[in-house]
Amino acid sequence: MAVEMEALKRRNEELEREVREGREREESTRRELERTRALLHAVEEAEERLCSELAELEAEAVAQSRAYHLRLAALSEQLAAAHSVLSAAGST
Repeated sequence: MAVEMEALKRRNEELEREVREGREREESTRRELERTRALLHAVEEAEERLCSELAELEAEAVAQSRAYHLRLAALSEQLAAAHSVLSAAGST
C-alpha cells in the first residue's frame, strides 16, 4: 500500500510538473503571438504610408509628364515656325 501511494505521489508530481511546463510553454507562445501581432500592425501601418507616398509620387510624375509634353509641343511649334521663317527667307 505504501509503495502504491509513493508511486501515485510520484506520478502526481510528474503530472503537476508537466502541467506547469505546458502552462509556461502556452504563456511563452502567447507572448510571442502578441509580439508578432504588434509587428504585423507596425508593418501594416508602414505599408499604408508607403502606398500613400507612392500614390503622391505617381500623381507628381503624371503632372511632370504632362508639363514635359506641353513644353515639348511648344518647342516643336517654335521650331516649325523658325523653319517656316527660314524657308521663307531662303526662297526670296
